[in-house]
Amino acid sequence: MQRPLGSAQYTSIDYTQTLADHGVLASVGSVGDAFDNALAESFVDSFKTELIADRVWRTRAQLELAVVEYIGWFNDSRLRQALGDLPPSEFERLSQTRTLEISLT
Repeated sequence: MQRPLGSAQYTSIDYTQTLADHGVLASVGSVGDAFDNALAESFVDSFKTELIADRVWRTRAQLELAVVEYIGWFNDSRLRQALGDLPPSEFERLSQTRTLEISLT
């Protein structure tokens, strides 16, 4: 037995409304664009492998602190070869400085 065509919407309407209710912009990728979520999926995979796997957290507070520390390390200390062995936050600052210098000349 087939479902009615209306159910093919899945949760997209509810999802869109929830985003709007919280002032969050939806992804700008096109339908079927595999690259749309690639960065997020890569981060989640790294997060699970490097922080969550094979660990037991005794309290929620321990886990929350570990997550905050991991994200700080991920953005501010982790060296990325693709960024010239700079942390992402430093690369972003340099990029913004260069863009500002170019626009002022």
